[in-house]
Amino acid sequence: MNTGNGESSYASNSYLQETGLRRSFPVLSEAINGIANYFNGFPRSFKIADLGCSSGPNTLSLPTFYTKVKKEKGDEFGPCYVSAVPGSFYGRLFPNNSIHLFHSSYALHWLSQVPQGLENNKLNIYMAKTSPTTVFETYRKQFDKDFTKFLQLRSQEMISSGRMILTIVGRSIADPTSKDCCIIWELLARSLFDMVKEGLVQESNVNTFNIPYYTPYEDEVRDVIQKEGSFALHILNGFALNWEPYNTDKMNTNVSDLHVRGINTAKLIRAVVETMMSSHFGTPIMDTLFKRYQERVVDHLATNKGMNYNLIISLVKH
Repeated sequence: MNTGNGESSYASNSYLQETGLRRSFPVLSEAINGIANYFNGFPRSFKIADLGCSSGPNTLSLPTFYTKVKKEKGDEFGPCYVSAVPGSFYGRLFPNNSIHLFHSSYALHWLSQVPQGLENNKLNIYMAKTSPTTVFETYRKQFDKDFTKFLQLRSQEMISSGRMILTIVGRSIADPTSKDCCIIWELLARSLFDMVKEGLVQESNVNTFNIPYYTPYEDEVRDVIQKEGSFALHILNGFALNWEPYNTDKMNTNVSDLHVRGINTAKLIRAVVETMMSSHFGTPIMDTLFKRYQERVVDHLATNKGMNYNLIISLVKH
């Protein structure tokens, strides 16, 4: 993510993630109540872990949090301890049988690494309609491997009947080239290819860049959970959001609005991927790249809905 609070920062361009996070609150509340019911009241020490990282309004602001708790619960309310644990959630983070509730929002669609064997995915940076079949299989296998490992590790760290709530970007249909998961990256790849034709970017650099990201179909999520076996799937809901949910209309083809939507979408994607792209392509081209990307997004939105499909997953440990 882009750090800080600038125009291209994640903190200033994460309203989509905030909207999705708010959509998960009812499922999260149900999970917390489920734990309380299991213990016939909350345990003396209730341990929660949020997996992922963020900056800006989507994070936990500790001074504000402590002030709110004190105001709502009074001085007699027990202490709340907060700590940060370094490391990847694709590795062990906590002692065995120690966590009551795991939560993760907009993190698990990021893979542990770029899948190996994507050399034939030329002029694409993710799965695309022009990608060979092997590319889709390679991405799917990497997701299955990572998500399986994630579930295994969390099951070791979680108490019996503990809960886990995950919100991730997914796709609504089985086709891995569907627009609700891939077109937003295809537009970025086309922007890069435009710059290749103008001599601003080397074609070899595009051919060696792929995003470590996977948007699973609902059935793919179910399959991994069932095969891994540590958790019961309690809830799996899907919902769509506009790429830039500042726009509340289902479809608006007003040119001036499209321009604003293009700017907002380009800022959203730039805030998320600029760091990894600049390390591969170099920082000097970033302004030009995302300007081209913004223009391609506007053209796309003139005739298509720009939608992002999301999954909310609620799990109970066996």
